[in-house]
Amino acid sequence: MSQFTKDPDWLDWHPAPRKPSFVVPDGAVDAHCHVFGPGDQFPFAPQRKYTPCDASKDQLWSLRDHLGFSRNVIVQATCHGADNRALVDALNSSNDTARGVATITQDISDEDLTELHNAGVRGVRFNFVKRLVDALPFDSLETIAHRIKDLGWHIVIYFEAQDLPELYDFFTSLPTTVVVDHMGRPDVSKPVDGEDFGLFLKLLSENENFWSKVSCPERLSLIGPSQDYSDVIPFARKVVESFPDRVLWGTDWPHPNMKGHMPDDGQLVDIIPHIAVTEELQHKLLVANPMRLYWSD
Repeated sequence: MSQFTKDPDWLDWHPAPRKPSFVVPDGAVDAHCHVFGPGDQFPFAPQRKYTPCDASKDQLWSLRDHLGFSRNVIVQATCHGADNRALVDALNSSNDTARGVATITQDISDEDLTELHNAGVRGVRFNFVKRLVDALPFDSLETIAHRIKDLGWHIVIYFEAQDLPELYDFFTSLPTTVVVDHMGRPDVSKPVDGEDFGLFLKLLSENENFWSKVSCPERLSLIGPSQDYSDVIPFARKVVESFPDRVLWGTDWPHPNMKGHMPDDGQLVDIIPHIAVTEELQHKLLVANPMRLYWSD
């Protein structure tokens, strides 16, 4: 039993997701998911913005098997701050079927960086969503980027579309591979060929070190699961078809901070063939790209 009480409006992950109709290719990677606690083993950070339910590594492995995936990339949850113990525990028990994206501070020791690398961490994540952080991490990101470059790690950035113009020059100055979460959270009420999404496409087009996750339609859609989040599909398909060698996909399980509904992970998998419409694109999105980024060493 966790020592923490989850937020009263917290939505727990789906207890019985459907078996997807779409059969993912052999070796498919869920390249964006999380573990929360369990809180009695891995306490949540005192400075956290939310208190979630527990979502353990064993529950994640069970979902992976149910959906037909072979591997996971576990992204450090903000509720754990820079305490990566839950992440490292999951990686060390994964039998090399998981890699990680950590949260670190600029004063981390070389010894601790090496320990994270040996566990399977291959990136660090920085949050630029203003409603979720107290201050944007410009200085620490710049310092950390140069420290992790020699390890071959990449940077994961999370931001919202309306903030990209002011962040654009800083992002393009980063010296590593940079992976953008959830297509930079586009406003899907606007046209896919419009100016706003065009700036994101420009970011990818003019900077070959930039990748994108085409994930989280449940966070972006205005029409919801009853219509299979179809308003997000044109945006994701555009990114996949324009940059087929620099895209990733993930469930985002256990879907932190969802307020309106909790998605069915099987339904999310069934959207994949609508955004990656050929077997070649599906293999790149789910197998070749994540394996190259996370398991190449």
